[in-house]
Amino acid sequence: MSILADKNTRLIVQGITGREGDFHARAMHKHAPIVVGGVTPGKGGLQLDYDGDKIPVFDTVGQAARETGANATVIYVPAKFAPDAMMEAADAGLKFICCITEGVPVLDMIKVRAYLDAKGATLLGPNCPGLITPGQAKIGIIPANICTPGSIGIVSRSGTLTYEAIAALTQNGFGQSTVVGIGGDPVRGLDFLQVIQKFNEDPQTEAIIMIGEIGGSDEEKAAAWAKAHVKKPMVGFIAGRAAPEGKRMGHAGAIIEGGMGTAASKVEAMEAAGITVADLPTQFPDLLKMRLSKARKTVAVKRAAKPAVKKPAAKKAAAKKPAVKKPAARKAAAKPAARKPAVRKPARKSGR
Repeated sequence: MSILADKNTRLIVQGITGREGDFHARAMHKHAPIVVGGVTPGKGGLQLDYDGDKIPVFDTVGQAARETGANATVIYVPAKFAPDAMMEAADAGLKFICCITEGVPVLDMIKVRAYLDAKGATLLGPNCPGLITPGQAKIGIIPANICTPGSIGIVSRSGTLTYEAIAALTQNGFGQSTVVGIGGDPVRGLDFLQVIQKFNEDPQTEAIIMIGEIGGSDEEKAAAWAKAHVKKPMVGFIAGRAAPEGKRMGHAGAIIEGGMGTAASKVEAMEAAGITVADLPTQFPDLLKMRLSKARKTVAVKRAAKPAVKKPAAKKAAAKKPAVKKPAARKAAAKPAARKPAVRKPARKSGR
């Protein structure tokens, strides 16, 4: 199992003939052959050679979706074209849209979010590294060579911290179920809460890592939900602890305003929810070992505390009792024959 993408995903690449699109499309297909086509207006009809596989190029997303049976798309186009690319994908009926593009204007994204929500499409990004389900599907720019299949789910706002976390886990024998980079823009698609809900329902995911940063309140909302619903071990990290108020750090959404979105408030909310917060991403393996060991012991204790359910003893086959012969029915007693009344003879008259 996994979330959002697996070996059955059929992916098209918008901007597949551009420098970035071509490079990453080849890397995605090499990791797992889920790329079934691409879109570049004006270059429809081209056939790209991906290690012997022929990948067709189409002029429109609608045509690509119809011809290939695609159910997902990843977007590598310049920021000024990205809003139209996302909406075109939704118009084509694609239900999962991942936008890697950085620098999409916030006002444009407000319109795009409303449009995609009305179409029932799920958006990851923009300005995100995408996702990877190791060995099954890679959508975006997360390096596949540092990943390995496993049971740790990762959701992060920061791309580079995501890679650092993956590398630390892999080096210490922890594989990943799915890694999701949600991006750090103020207006985006999937957030922490939605991804954690999916990880919570995924039977393969045994533990969850949440990597947040200053700005916004997504981490606090996700922590509050996790406190009430998540039973799996969770470990977290908040970047930007030394950032001064009013100073944007890295992502467009990483800014502390009016005392909201501080690292301290996020750490406090996460710890209150039972999430173990690391000081550095390199501490994730040790913290996971501790949390997983504790969780497994708790499960073992609960199982031992349950009284053994005794199975009812198999009933022995009852010995057959000898058949009791019923006494033969008595014949009805013969009734005595009815006697005829004696006929009295008249008395003789004496002669005079």
